[in-house]
Amino acid sequence: MAEPVLNDLTVVVLAAGGGTRMRSKTPKVLHEIGGRSLVGHVLAAVRETSPRAVVTVVGHQRELVGPHVTGLMPESLLAVQEEQKGTGHAVRVAVEAAGTTTGTVLVAYGDTPLLTGQSLRDFVAEHEAAQRAVSLLSGDVADPTGYGRVVRDADGEVLAIVEHKDASRAQLEITEINSGIMAFEAGFLVEALPRLGNDNAKGEYYLTDLVGLAREGGMMVGAHLLEDVVQTEGANDRAQLAGLGRLLNDRVVERWMREGVTVVDPATTWIDVGVELDRDVTILPGTQLLGSTSVGEDSVVGPDSTLRDCRVGRGATLTRVHGESAEIGDGATVGPYSYLRPGTRLGAAGKIGGFVETKNAVIGDGAKVPHLSYIGDAEIGEGTNIGAGTITANYDGVAKHRTVVGRHARTGSHNTFIAPVTIGDGASTGGGTVVRGEVPPGALAVSAGRMRVIEGWAEDRRAGTAQAEAAAAARSATGPATTARTSGDGDVTDPSSQPPARDLG
Repeated sequence: MAEPVLNDLTVVVLAAGGGTRMRSKTPKVLHEIGGRSLVGHVLAAVRETSPRAVVTVVGHQRELVGPHVTGLMPESLLAVQEEQKGTGHAVRVAVEAAGTTTGTVLVAYGDTPLLTGQSLRDFVAEHEAAQRAVSLLSGDVADPTGYGRVVRDADGEVLAIVEHKDASRAQLEITEINSGIMAFEAGFLVEALPRLGNDNAKGEYYLTDLVGLAREGGMMVGAHLLEDVVQTEGANDRAQLAGLGRLLNDRVVERWMREGVTVVDPATTWIDVGVELDRDVTILPGTQLLGSTSVGEDSVVGPDSTLRDCRVGRGATLTRVHGESAEIGDGATVGPYSYLRPGTRLGAAGKIGGFVETKNAVIGDGAKVPHLSYIGDAEIGEGTNIGAGTITANYDGVAKHRTVVGRHARTGSHNTFIAPVTIGDGASTGGGTVVRGEVPPGALAVSAGRMRVIEGWAEDRRAGTAQAEAAAAARSATGPATTARTSGDGDVTDPSSQPPARDLG
């Protein structure tokens, strides 16, 4: 069921310009800040006005801009401005495409990412309440150089917009500037647009000329002064884009702090607009939370961590982690220096430790991959411990294969699992084992032979070296070496007393 239309409002978003100062193969309105394109931010604000119709005017590189817009807002009509003949011409193309003849027409620009839906709603509400033909969204700035000035009469009604180059000395003292965002009574707009002329240096049709036409017709013209005028700023080059990105991030970070999130160093923390954070989350310095990432209550992320499109449960700890499209369970720990690739799912109270890379891997509740391992295309059961230096060899040169390790298994250090393999519940593998087949539940798999000790090797093969001299000194001090092995608890054991290994080929 379609959402109800709350306003007889048509919104026109101008996104046809080339943005040559960006010096980029990417159209200006598709450049991103805060995890969203410039035009994406504008469309998000526009949606909050509950419009009857939205028309996005495309032109330059419309084969890129058009699909992007409809992907974000399928209900938006696309109007093509074949030649960029000015803002007045662009709006005429849009109004003709929409067939709008009643209500209000709001004109916005596709490169003003800080604009909010609340500001647009307030603007439209004032315009309609005052029953104006034309309203301007204006702002008061300390340095109006380069901006069109809003000239008012003694009663505060707008008389004209005067461009900086055409302003008199007195008009140059005016600090109220026109943002370019305008609202129109649709009947006036439809009638007046064909009357616009292009007798100017650029030969373009200017939307602002409608102010003069409305005044000539005795119609009301006004301006809505926006206190937070930075919302109307556009990005014309990379420097301005970065500046707006910083402003946006500052606002996002401040909002989360006011909602109960601890951000230790806001200056080095970046949070995209699509991120969701619960109360009492702690974000440590140097952290980036990107895309649709969500973090649960009492979790700690950072320092120096980047998460994109990740889901983090409650009470988790992630230290120096790079993750993408991964899921981290409640109370889990990750890091430091862990790389979680797409498809990683770590269960509650699980662990992915230092210098571990995971990909398309499901690691069960309480399971651990503590050290120096690659776990790809794998399933690790509940409570299992994976030894240090383990590799799941998941690719045979043609196809990917899966490794499955059961519940409460214990695998040794420096193992290689040649997938596809299955290690059963409660099974174990010895250190240095290469697993090439099935290990039944509760079994021990080993593939390394018994250790050989060749006495005197250093003195025979490395005579005259520091190594040989150290060995000779040690032998003379301690006497003949023993080949017996000492177990981890200090007991001396004979290798032959160990359980027999099952040969897995």
